[in-house]
Order: sequence, then structure tokens, then C-alpha cells
Amino acid sequence: MVNLKAKPYLLGEDDIKWVESTIAKMTDEEKVGQLFFQLTAGMDEGYLKNLVEKYHLGGCRYNNMPATAVKMQNTILQSNSKIPLFIACNTETGGNGCCSDGTYIGSGIKIGATGKPEHARELGQYSNEEAVAVGCNMAFAPVCDIHYNWLNTEVVSRAFGCDHEKVAEMSRAYLEGAHTAGVACAAKHFPGNGQDFRDAHIANNLNSFGEKRWMETYGHVYKTLIDAGLDAVMGGHIMMREYMREVNPTVTDEELLPATLCPEIMTGLLRDKLGFNGMVVTDASHMVAMTDRMTRREMLPASINAGCDMFLFFNDPDEDFATMLDAYRSGKISEERMTEALTRILGLKAHMGLHKKAKEELVPEGNAADAIGKPEYKAAAEAISRDSITLVKYKDEDVLPIIPEKYKRIMIVYVKGAAGPMDALVQMAMGGAGTKKNPAEDLRDRLIERGFDAFLYESPLEQIKAQIARGEKPNLNLYFAGKNAIDGFVSGQDLVITLCDVSNGRPAFGLSKGGGEIPWYVFELPVVAISVNSPTMLADIPQVRTYINAYDSKPSTMEALVDKLIKGKEAFLGTDPIDSFCGLWDSKI
Repeated sequence: MVNLKAKPYLLGEDDIKWVESTIAKMTDEEKVGQLFFQLTAGMDEGYLKNLVEKYHLGGCRYNNMPATAVKMQNTILQSNSKIPLFIACNTETGGNGCCSDGTYIGSGIKIGATGKPEHARELGQYSNEEAVAVGCNMAFAPVCDIHYNWLNTEVVSRAFGCDHEKVAEMSRAYLEGAHTAGVACAAKHFPGNGQDFRDAHIANNLNSFGEKRWMETYGHVYKTLIDAGLDAVMGGHIMMREYMREVNPTVTDEELLPATLCPEIMTGLLRDKLGFNGMVVTDASHMVAMTDRMTRREMLPASINAGCDMFLFFNDPDEDFATMLDAYRSGKISEERMTEALTRILGLKAHMGLHKKAKEELVPEGNAADAIGKPEYKAAAEAISRDSITLVKYKDEDVLPIIPEKYKRIMIVYVKGAAGPMDALVQMAMGGAGTKKNPAEDLRDRLIERGFDAFLYESPLEQIKAQIARGEKPNLNLYFAGKNAIDGFVSGQDLVITLCDVSNGRPAFGLSKGGGEIPWYVFELPVVAISVNSPTMLADIPQVRTYINAYDSKPSTMEALVDKLIKGKEAFLGTDPIDSFCGLWDSKI
């Protein structure tokens, strides 16, 4: 059923005997437990010990904390587990995906903008060296999605770009780097995100390609990784209507299922057509795109029967464990299918050498903090910043370079996205806004250091808030009728930087008439628009004539950004990894 001598396992006879003998001795409860990853919810030793002993977990994902705490947690987990655990992390952008003080190196789209696979390889190696230091052994990465739809916010900054050849090249380089660090990879999100504008966490997600087009694009990416020894795949909750109609012409829309519940996709496409022999774990099992097609009691065994081997996270541990135990004992999950899943799970653990290590060796010795933030990691992040920042649109050829002799007074307009419930929660947890500089303040201070008179724009709404804070009666006309005379507005500065700091979705502009939030004045003043997160801001400010994607606002990025603004057009080395014009003709003029 599973060839443990072939990729990705490459096991010898002794290793295969360990897999087979371990499965033969397992209780029903131990078999079911191996099918689950769980996200830890605390550091208490009693809680962690109970988690692995009661549910016999196959894997855990880190509870994001500083390196020393994560390592302590992982030590407790491994020392109390009968079978060594997968301990996974989201090292998509760096070691910050395994511990809170890990090194951010670069997002997928940022690395895609460099056009250099060596940066993807560095990301794979350096981020996972930090992961290994804290006791993690599996990366839920690389992100192999292809960003076709500018409205897709789920992977816009995570994917390497919109070209399948580049995504394949960068993903393989990441895999090679991660393997150098000694970490197994679960590439995601099969069969491929990036087409739907919706987020699978809260709605259905669709991939519209038929077999031919899919094999040329997403299939090419996954086949490249499979040939390179990909360890595991994370199944996405993504429906494939056109593909399913080709495979089964009688299928109705009501019968369509997300990949993680669909045998034709997880077994027929991934295993039979692509020849993938490794392990499959679902994306989070509580996401709406997986849970809205049937009851959870039906869904869990259906996923295993479709070809998935492990679940990412319980919903309720007791309830889900009981559901799967009943499904196995009642025959909904056959002995053959259970053995196949366990063989892949334990086969991968044997491939990683976990079965040959004493419990105290599963988490490396030494001070975890000493392995975090090494100079070569920071140097890689700085190089990626220098190579990635992209001058996407440049219609006014004389705007750059920006130097004090030319533009002494620079107004910075700080544009953010709409605040969500998590933003408010984070603010509460931090006890307010805190003292950390926002990107606009950081940019202002860096420009001042270079000799500019840089200042932040205060909107009419902010002025009203300040009046209320001072106990004054607010002047609402500032907001509803506070138009500026053009000459007066223009005379206040020599250049405007519209700085967009929007992580997901669309920018939230103020609605004051004639204010400075929206750059209506591109023919009145030189305007440079810069995005430090989502690269799709041209859809909302198509009128800007100079537009730059910086991809993030980390210190190395902001330093490189200011340096390039001062040096001029030729200093921008990045190439657009997606269509940052968002397919809109007016954003190009």
C-alpha cells in the first residue's frame, strides 16, 4: 500500500520493521491519536502531559512564545509521548514562525520580487535552523499557491507570485534549504489557492482549472517538489468544479466537496496522477470551507477515507477523538485505510530519524536563545530587502531621486486598513497603542535624519478626535465641509508620500472632502505612493503616478527604502511578482 523504500521515506529494512511492529502493538486509541495534530494552549506541564497521554497525539504545533519557552514546551511534549511527535511550525517568513523572537527573513511575495532562488533557499534553511533549535521538526511550508486573483487576500503576501514556473523554482529552493536544516516540509495548500477572492477560514474556496490547465500550473509546482523529495502535503479546503466534471461528468454542484473530503482529488489526483507517496495533513479542521458540507461526525472519517492521513487540530478534543474512535471501531474507517495512514505517519517519523533518538535527544541541548538571530540570518533579511523593493509604476520620470535640495518638506499620509476584531483584541492585550513606532513615524524619522523636513498629515477626523480629547466642542465642519484651498494645500509641502499599511483587504480612507487622505492632488504636487504590506493598493489609488511595493515595514526594509528613494530609479532592483496593477487598465495610466 505504501512503498517505504521509495521517496520520501527511503527506509531500510530495520526502519520498516519499526514502523510495522509499532503499528501492530498499538491500541485503538493510540492509532486514532496518531491522526491528530493539536495546537497547544498553555505551558503548564500537567496540561501538556495530559494532552499527549490522553489523546496519544501524532503531532503538535507550537504555542507561539519566546524561544526558551517554546523549547521548554517541546521538551515536555516529547518526553511524555510514547511515540515521537511531529512538532510543526509555520516558518513561511522566517524563524518568527516557530517562536516570537525568531528572525523574520521575508515573505513569499517579497522573495518572489527578488527573482533569486538563493533567497528562498536561505529562507528555508535559516528559518528552520531556528525551528530545530527550539525542538520543532516539521515546517508547514513552502506556500505553493499561485496568486492569480488580486482580490485574494489569503495568500497575496504568502505566495511567491503569479507565475507557476517561479513558484515551482522558489518552492523547491525553500524545500532544499529546509532539508539542509533537517526539517520535513508539508507544502500547502493542495490543490492550490489563489484564484478565489474568498478566505477558506470563513467561506468556500474554489480552484476553477480543469485537468490540463491545472497540471500545467499547480500540478507543475507540486510535481517539481515531489521529484525533489517532498515529505508531506497540506490539503486545502478547496473545491475543483471543472476538474471534477471532467473526472465524473455526472457530478452535481451539490455533490462537490473540498479537496480534503474528496477522494478524486486527494487520492486520484495527488497520489495516482502525481505519484505522491508521502503523508497528507489537512489544513485546520475547523475552517468553514471544510465544515460546511456535512456534519462534523460525518466529515472527520470522510477526510481520512478521501486520502488525508492527519488532521490539523481538534475542534473539541474529547468529541473529535470519540468520533474517530467510533468510526474506526464501527468500520467506517477500514483496517486497511487506518494502517495505510499510520504507515505514512510513522514512515515519515522514521525517515526523520525520530525513532532512533532517546527522548532527551528529540529536542537539542543548549540555550535556545543563542541560536536565534544569528548575523547571517539578519544579513539575509537585509539582502532580501535590498533586492526586493519594486518600483511598479513610474509615470513622472523626474520625481526620483528624492533629495532635500529638491523636496525639503515632505508630508507623509498614513493609510491603514479597516480594523477588525483581532486588532481591537491585540490593542487590549497590549494595554493600548503602545510606544512602538508605526511605519509612517519610522519613515518620517529616517527622512529627518537624511535632512528632510518630514511630518505626518493630520486628517480632519484626527483633528476632531484631538479636540474631544482636550475637552473642546468638536468642529464637525472640519469633517463635513472642511475643504482646502488648492493653493493653500500645495504651499504646505513639496512632496507627498502616501504610505499604505494594509495587511489584508482594502485601504480605509477618510471621507473628508478635500482632505489629504486620498491623493486626489497628483497633478498639483509630486506624490509617491508606497505600500509596506499588501501589494495591491493600485486598485484603490489608480491615479497615483509613482507607486512602490516594499512588502513589509521591517527596519531593514525601511532603511533600504529610504536609501533607494534618495538614490533614484536605478536603485530599485525588484521585479513585480504579481500583477500589481490588478488587471485594471486605469491603474496603468
